[in-house]
Amino acid sequence: MQKRKLGSSNLEVSALGFGCMGLSFGYGPATDRQEGIALIRAAAERGVTFFDTAEVYGPFTNEELVGEALAPFRDRVVIASKFGFDLETGLGLNSRPEHIKKVAEASLKRLKTDAIDLFYQHRVDPDVPIEDVAGAVKDLIREGKVKNFGLSEASARTIRRAHAVQPVTAVQNEYSLWTRDPEAEVLPACEELGIGFVPWSPLGQGFLTGKVDAGMEFDRTSDLRATFPRFTPEAMKANRAVVDLLNKIAGRKNATPAQIALAWLLAQKPWIVPIPGTRKPERLEENLGAADVDLTADDLREIESAFSRIAVHGARLSEAHMALIDR
Repeated sequence: MQKRKLGSSNLEVSALGFGCMGLSFGYGPATDRQEGIALIRAAAERGVTFFDTAEVYGPFTNEELVGEALAPFRDRVVIASKFGFDLETGLGLNSRPEHIKKVAEASLKRLKTDAIDLFYQHRVDPDVPIEDVAGAVKDLIREGKVKNFGLSEASARTIRRAHAVQPVTAVQNEYSLWTRDPEAEVLPACEELGIGFVPWSPLGQGFLTGKVDAGMEFDRTSDLRATFPRFTPEAMKANRAVVDLLNKIAGRKNATPAQIALAWLLAQKPWIVPIPGTRKPERLEENLGAADVDLTADDLREIESAFSRIAVHGARLSEAHMALIDR
């Protein structure tokens, strides 16, 4: 597995990470625990060294799963987790310094580790100055409980303010062929400041794999996509044009649409590390194969030109989720 550095930091990880959320939360009922452990370990054995979780996934159960699965590999993997939700009083935001430190202690226990390699603020808390958040993580780094500071769904302005207090190693925002929001301001800020970028949902919540069709129904009690505007039957039908484009390139490259979608992200910048997730061993193999797909400058121009003529239908997240995004 090829390696990449997250920006100008010394944090080196596999070119493709593994997003663990879906094993416990978000895409239907939680997967069987032993199957989840086996899949995470299979990823580690295949050379994946970057695993992403958060206290809110479950809540708590995903960190416990990741901690148990990666215990035998702990010295050769990078574990990223996140703080920022108030799970004691509901699902509001809470990035007060004392809360961040409390979450860190609990996450360390669940992850069975003495240091979190990368600790992201999950969503920017408008009630707490980002300087105070960065200061709290700086304290945790000084104490050896955290190694690197990250931000998720942060704006360029917030990234700059945080970075001035405690260098930011990575920013994790949604980014894929059909979600291009970071390109305007966030990616240029990351490039300028030497910060790595970690696209979450690099396969468009599964849509870009070509395995999701307009007839698919999502469980409103356990699948987030049931509330996302892009996943209404009408939007999925209209957005099929994006998959058709990926299929066209995939046919020529002897690859799958998912592999082209991931290869496209890898080709954007050398400090971008996507974190696709899956519940199936065969999809893990497919995703990791994307690192071997070589998109030429001509391929990338063709994708860009064709995509510019496609109108993506529907907002990327529900109104409630979008309200938590720092813009």
